[in-house]
Amino acid sequence: MIEETNVNETNEDTPAAEEKTAKTEKVEKAEKGKKTHADKKLENEIAALKKEIEDKDAALAEEKEKYLRLAAEYDNFRRRSKAEREGVYADACADVIAEMLPVLDNVERAAAFTDGAQVLEGVKMMAKSFAETFKKLGVEEIETKTFDPHFHNAVMHIDDEAYGEGEIVEVFQKGYKKGDKVIRYAMVKSAN
Repeated sequence: MIEETNVNETNEDTPAAEEKTAKTEKVEKAEKGKKTHADKKLENEIAALKKEIEDKDAALAEEKEKYLRLAAEYDNFRRRSKAEREGVYADACADVIAEMLPVLDNVERAAAFTDGAQVLEGVKMMAKSFAETFKKLGVEEIETKTFDPHFHNAVMHIDDEAYGEGEIVEVFQKGYKKGDKVIRYAMVKSAN
């Protein structure tokens, strides 16, 4: 009978054990379900953050591309501008030299003469050529009647009642301008 009791106790324990195991499994499933729901929520948040990072990386890459293109365009513009400036300067120099060549021709012709009258005639031709060339280039001689510090450089001054206030008495070196830009100030002696 002892054996029967053990069997009965085992049989009685078996439904209780099964019930306990079933309850434990339900609790574990519930906890697993809770963890799974929490895990899914966390995975969704992680996926959303990864998507946001990818979007931000794509936007950053696009902005970087725009910046690099803009920098390249500016660099090209700077190079083109420099080449154009150099080209304009070279063209301006060539134009001036082309206008001055006839004057050089007259100097060479005058140098070929040995007679004083012919040399004098050659020098007059050179002066006339210079005046014509300056006129073609838009260069004007600065007027030297009344002293103006914007156009004249007074290197001497005299007090003489015979001359008016600021009147230019003598011109040591002619001045020239092109438009409003002074190329060389006139060196003068002014009065009073």
